[in-house]
Amino acid sequence: MNRDLPDVAATEIPSIQAPLQWVGMSRIDIPFHLAEPGCPGPVHAMADVQVNLPAATIKGIHMSRIYRMLDDLSRQTAITPSHLETLLGQMVESHRDCETDSARVILNFNLLVRRPALKTPELAGWKSYPARLEATLARGHFSLEARVQVEYSSTCPCSAALSRQLVARGFREHFPGDKAVTTDEVTAWLKQHATLATPHSQRSEAQVTVTLASNAPDFGLMPLIDQIEEVLTTPVQTAVKRADEQAFAWLNGQNLMYVEDAARRIQHALLKPYATALVHVRHLESLHSHDAVASANGNVSSARFYTEEPDSRHNPIPQNSD
Repeated sequence: MNRDLPDVAATEIPSIQAPLQWVGMSRIDIPFHLAEPGCPGPVHAMADVQVNLPAATIKGIHMSRIYRMLDDLSRQTAITPSHLETLLGQMVESHRDCETDSARVILNFNLLVRRPALKTPELAGWKSYPARLEATLARGHFSLEARVQVEYSSTCPCSAALSRQLVARGFREHFPGDKAVTTDEVTAWLKQHATLATPHSQRSEAQVTVTLASNAPDFGLMPLIDQIEEVLTTPVQTAVKRADEQAFAWLNGQNLMYVEDAARRIQHALLKPYATALVHVRHLESLHSHDAVASANGNVSSARFYTEEPDSRHNPIPQNSD
């Protein structure tokens, strides 16, 4: 029956004959299962799938074939890099009549992970991490990139220093001269006036793109996210009680950072696990109406790092006195 239906893409020649780099579909809704720890159930992805069209006389590609292949991917128990490579190979093979030799697939989705509170054992909440996988098969060469985005809190070192100066000035004005001051008097003053000035902090985001080995057994998204959060130390929280909020405030105070500091921390942390890592961080300033940004190029192996300051990022969270 379908043989009787017209197929313009196969029977007509384009009026302007020229090769095209990529042709296909974008923003296809698709569920798929991903083997990532702590991520239950399928994820909802928006998929872009395309092939190249070198044949200048071919009017159109076979989009329905690509769609069905992508749909088959959603039926896998848990997709791996090899599944994406197989999909791309099938897309190329199905378009031999178009002289196609390259294909790509891009998956944009959110990883939903349950994260525990900092201090309260029974407390946890769901946290969403935007992620992106881009796989390309170009003339038989398979490449794969993964990108994740992590939100964290950043407290300005300059603002913290200015605030400490004002608190110290207030203390001297309240306790002038060389009069002896008791511990109780200092404690009482601090409880009332330690926030005489406070540094500004803001929600911030780190976007990291890494190149994965073509034979990688999985995408390693959660280990990458965990590593970024560990080095930044102040990832945003979900459910909190006062003890958790206090612990978060302490972590911010121990990890003052400019946007430059955040970018360097991440790049340094990824030096060994990945050959290339593109880092882009953004601090959504609470002082300014504009954002502060920093980027580190993808060539991690050529970066040179010098550490001179003591590292307080891994100090344990202090326990409550009560």
